[in-house]
Amino acid sequence: MHLDTAETFAGLRCLRLTLPCGDTVLVALHGAHVLSWKVAGVEQLYLSPRAVLDGRAAIRGGVPLCFPQFNQRGTLPKHGFVRNMSWKVGATHCGPDSASVVLHLSASEATRRVWPQEFEASLKVDLTPGALQITLDVTNADAIDLLFSGALHTYLAVDDIAHTRLQGLGGQGQWDALTDTHTLAEQTLEFDGEFDRVFGAADASLVMRCGQRVTTIAQSRSWANTVVWNPGALRCAELADMPADGYSHMLCVEAAQVFEPITVGPGQTWQGWQRLVSTIEPC
Repeated sequence: MHLDTAETFAGLRCLRLTLPCGDTVLVALHGAHVLSWKVAGVEQLYLSPRAVLDGRAAIRGGVPLCFPQFNQRGTLPKHGFVRNMSWKVGATHCGPDSASVVLHLSASEATRRVWPQEFEASLKVDLTPGALQITLDVTNADAIDLLFSGALHTYLAVDDIAHTRLQGLGGQGQWDALTDTHTLAEQTLEFDGEFDRVFGAADASLVMRCGQRVTTIAQSRSWANTVVWNPGALRCAELADMPADGYSHMLCVEAAQVFEPITVGPGQTWQGWQRLVSTIEPC
């Protein structure tokens, strides 16, 4: 039997889904933020031990939702505003081998002050053995087109970034934000220092390896980009909500829309998802 339990985490209102196999996911109502995903008792996401959990600020780690703006590419606050707002719990599901919860956010006086657009958003978190899928639905409730960018800003936990490899983006166009250069990606990405690149999304799944830990990462074609980011030691030291060695234990692999905005017509709904599957390779 599944357990769908409301609880608090560092004072944040959360919902925890648990499968009979022991896999769990913890979702905060603040920002519809996935804080934790454990498979066989092993944490799969990186949540900074210095993350600000005051119910107002954005949370460093887990899976922040960036909407309706990616980074500072527009006039809105960095990465939009929904990650700083309280969402409402909608439908929950408990089946023999799955559990899910849907969170909702609609336009309000608070959102209209920064973005004069009528919209309805929902974030669905699906937990199955060894796998997690996060799906964002955006409905245009306005009489004009809705344009947005954004990302599922997933922080994956790794044992050591120096021994982490990411495969599957080979041949895709890439923009290196650190050097402002456009090239084609290599098949295997390695990480030595700060890394910040935007790739054209690949058709097939990506595979991240670190020791015996293997994470397969897929995203819907409705996201045009994949972002890969690690702050490296120097940049990490500048982040107040990260420990000095935090960079060595995480890698962001994000389903994203960076350069060209998504357009949703009046009354229409857009959907985008990211799916993570965790396995352990035999010795």
